[in-house]
Amino acid sequence: MHAIIGLVEAAHRGLDRIGGWLPQLALRALLGWEFLESGLQKLRGENWFADIADKFPFPFDLLPPGMSWFLATWIELIGGISLWLGLATRFWSLALLILTIVAIAGVHWPAEWSSLPELWKGYAITDRGYGNFKLPLLFVAMLLPLLCTGAGRLSLDALLRRRLE
Repeated sequence: MHAIIGLVEAAHRGLDRIGGWLPQLALRALLGWEFLESGLQKLRGENWFADIADKFPFPFDLLPPGMSWFLATWIELIGGISLWLGLATRFWSLALLILTIVAIAGVHWPAEWSSLPELWKGYAITDRGYGNFKLPLLFVAMLLPLLCTGAGRLSLDALLRRRLE
């Protein structure tokens, strides 16, 4: 029994050692790729924000669609690369979190719903007339740990912090 307890404790110590960098690295890698890819699609594509600008929440509805498109494109591009590098991770996590919430409100939220079960139909990856806020909601949940805990030990943020101390 003591051997099993010893193995479990050793496993926990090992997980504690990688826990300061691996989870954050995994989140940064995945989110960085997704936001970079989305920014590249906007950079190469046509601005369709004019069609949905009236759905953006205040104060984002005050911006002209061209400015909103420009900001969304470059926040996704620079933010995605910065997440990969672990550079200014909390800043970019907040910027991408705000951008994602605006995207949920403007693009992914169901146009009309009258009950929670009807709203829940929008928790999907495909749009079948009920919205499709599952993926951006997952992005929000994944950005929160980076915002609250930072990039982790394997990042430029940590390297800069060590150099400045």
